[in-house]
Amino acid sequence: MNDSQGFQSSKKNTFKNGVVEVKSAPSSEIGRMGEVDRFSKDELDRLKIISGSMQNSKILNIFRELRTQLLNKNRKKNFVCMVTSISQGGGASYVASNLAAVFALDKTKTSLLIDANLYAPGLDKLIIGDSESGITDYLSDNSLDIKDVVYATGVPRLRVIPIGENREAAAEYFSSNKMQNFIDEIRTRYSDRYVFIDSPPILDSSEARILSEIVDVVILIVGHGCVTKEQVESAVQIIEKDKLAGLVYNN
Repeated sequence: MNDSQGFQSSKKNTFKNGVVEVKSAPSSEIGRMGEVDRFSKDELDRLKIISGSMQNSKILNIFRELRTQLLNKNRKKNFVCMVTSISQGGGASYVASNLAAVFALDKTKTSLLIDANLYAPGLDKLIIGDSESGITDYLSDNSLDIKDVVYATGVPRLRVIPIGENREAAAEYFSSNKMQNFIDEIRTRYSDRYVFIDSPPILDSSEARILSEIVDVVILIVGHGCVTKEQVESAVQIIEKDKLAGLVYNN
């Protein structure tokens, strides 16, 4: 089900002396952000999505600490964060999904999770209902608006943009002016929204390298026992030094 409310601002616009003033909505309004449905505890466990009520508090606290470090790095401002691994199966989707989930646990914040993992997409499993279009469709079809590709999930205050069907020229789409404008808009329109992009492995795809140039911050996932020291060093060299938030070792 397309979330027609999913990309409406949590701010109120007023006019004063001919100028639009943008005001943030109260945290209680964000907390009541409409949901189609909510995942049960068992569903969250099956999907490997953290929640405030999960029994494994160690994992929850790890993601809370990552949230704190990202907020500190970006001086408490919202941002667009790309999560990429060094090799396929490194766990970027898992980390991206749960970073978005842990930000959404805060009732003063919302999250937007974008599936750009062309070779192993899977974030549509978080969507409640069917998804008709995604990011590649939006970039290739001028008739689509951003709100047409944003969908509600079973996690409160978390929205997803799936990969879409039109993936053949994704590298060209991601390097287009429309993609840059898209990133600029989702970064600046909502001060309470934090954006996470699930990317293909940085060493294996040109798309990941393109995305790393237009986001604010990058997290590099190192699959435990899956990569060499040389591969880690090569991946770090690709990412701009001031954008690399750090490495996350995933086992």
